Amino acid sequence: MKINLKELTIEKAHESLKNSEYTVTNLVNEYLKVIKEKNREINAYIEIYDNVLEQTKKAEKMFKNGTATLMTGIPIAIKDNILFEGHIASASSKILKNYTATYDSFVVKKLKEQGVVFLGRTNMDEFAMGSSTETSAYGVTRNPLNTSRVPGGSSGGSVSAIAMNGALVALGSDTGGSIRQPASFCGIVGLKPSYGTVSRFGIISMGSSLDQVGPLGKTVRDTEILFNAINTYDEKDSTSIKKENRLKSLPLKKKIGVPRSFLSGDGTDPEITKNFEENCKKLEKAGYEIVDVSLPLIKYSLAVYYIICPAEISSNLARYDGIRYGLHSDEQKLYDVYTKSRRKGFGKEVRRRILLGTYILSHGYYDAYYNTAIKVRESIKEEFTKAFLNVDAIITPTSPYMPFKFGEKLEDPVSMYLSDLFSVPANIVGIPAISIPSGKNKNGLPFGLHIMAPFLREDILFTIGKDFEKLAPNEI
Repeated sequence: MKINLKELTIEKAHESLKNSEYTVTNLVNEYLKVIKEKNREINAYIEIYDNVLEQTKKAEKMFKNGTATLMTGIPIAIKDNILFEGHIASASSKILKNYTATYDSFVVKKLKEQGVVFLGRTNMDEFAMGSSTETSAYGVTRNPLNTSRVPGGSSGGSVSAIAMNGALVALGSDTGGSIRQPASFCGIVGLKPSYGTVSRFGIISMGSSLDQVGPLGKTVRDTEILFNAINTYDEKDSTSIKKENRLKSLPLKKKIGVPRSFLSGDGTDPEITKNFEENCKKLEKAGYEIVDVSLPLIKYSLAVYYIICPAEISSNLARYDGIRYGLHSDEQKLYDVYTKSRRKGFGKEVRRRILLGTYILSHGYYDAYYNTAIKVRESIKEEFTKAFLNVDAIITPTSPYMPFKFGEKLEDPVSMYLSDLFSVPANIVGIPAISIPSGKNKNGLPFGLHIMAPFLREDILFTIGKDFEKLAPNEI
C-alpha cells in the first residue's frame, strides 16, 4: 500500500486509520521504508527501536476496542536525550554510549498511554550543545533539503526525520533555539512551549532553567496536537505548572510587534531581512497591525544566555564522573578515573562549555558574571511583559543565517553561537515561541518566521501561525 507521506497530517492519518483505509502497521511500514532508503545518507536516526512492531499491535488494539485517541498509531521520532525505558539514551555522547534508560520520561509515558508508535531515537549535538548537529559522537546529520548543508541543531536529527518523511512528527528539546532554528533550516514547524508547560522529568539536562521539551511537525496544527498531548501537570517536575494556574485564552488585539532596533544590527543575511519584511506585509493582509516595539535590553539576551547556560551545564554534567554510570576509565586512582573518563567521554564543545561554566561559578567571578546575568535576565523579562500589554505577539526571523555548509562555523564558536540570536530571548524569558516556514530562496533553502507570545499563550502562536500558513500555501 502506498500512502502519501508528504501530504499526511495527524488528523488525516487518524481518519484513515479509524475508517480502516489502512492499518497502523501499514502506516509504520511506509515510514520504515523511507528510513531504510534515506537514513544512511541523512543520519537522522541513531537507532530504530526493536519493539516497533509490538507498539503497532498495541495501537491497532486501541482502534479495535474504541480507546484510540488522535495520537494513536502516529509514528514519532524522539531526540536522543529523552528517556524511553529499556532503550539507550546517550545524548549523542560517548560518555553515555551504552546507557539504557531505567524508566520513561514523562512525555514518553503520556504518549505511550495515547498509543503512539516510537520509531527511534534521533541524532543531536552532543548534550544538546550546538546549532548544527555537527558535535554528535555518531556523526553529522545532513539537511534533507540540501545534503551539503547542516540541518541546524541541536535537534537536527528530529527535524531531518520529518523533513525526509521518516516520521510524521517528532519531539526535540530547546534550550536556546534547538527546536526552532533547525525547524527553520529544514522548512518545518517547531514550538518551544512556555517554561513549565511540558515536564522535563526524564530529560537529560543541559541548562535546567532554560530547557524545554517541544513538538515538531510539518504544520502548525500537527504541532498543536502534539503539544496538547504532552501539556499536562507532572508532580515529579518541580517547575511544572498546574492546570488551575494556567491562563485562559483571551481575544486577540490583532497587533504584532517588531523590535526594529534589534533587527537592524549587523550579521543578518540581507535575504533573510527581505523575507521578513515580506512576511510582515502578508500578516497585514491577514488583518494584523504591525507596530514597532521597544526592547532595548533584548540585545543582551545572548550574552546573558552564554553566562547562565554554561554555569548550569557545569553543574548538571558534574554527575558524569566515570563512577556511577556511563563511560568508565579503568584507572587505579580516583582523580585519574574522573579526569580520563571525562576527557574520553566528552567532546570538544562540551568540554569548552564545562570549563566556561566552571570559571563563571568560581570564587571571585560568581557575582561579577552569574549574579549580574540573573539580574539582567529579570530586567529582560519585565521588558517583555510591558511590551505584551500592547501587542499579541512579537516577530523576528528565526535565524540570522540561512542553512550553512558543514565546517563553515564549527571552528568559530562565536559565529556558531550567533545562530541563536533571535531564538534565545524566549528561553531567557520563559515564554512560548514558534518557527514557521516562510518561503525559500532561489537555491531552495528555507526561511523561517519566528513568533513569540506572552507566557502560557501558546494559543496565540497557533492562531497566528495557522493564519500565516493560509497566506501562501504554495510558497511555504
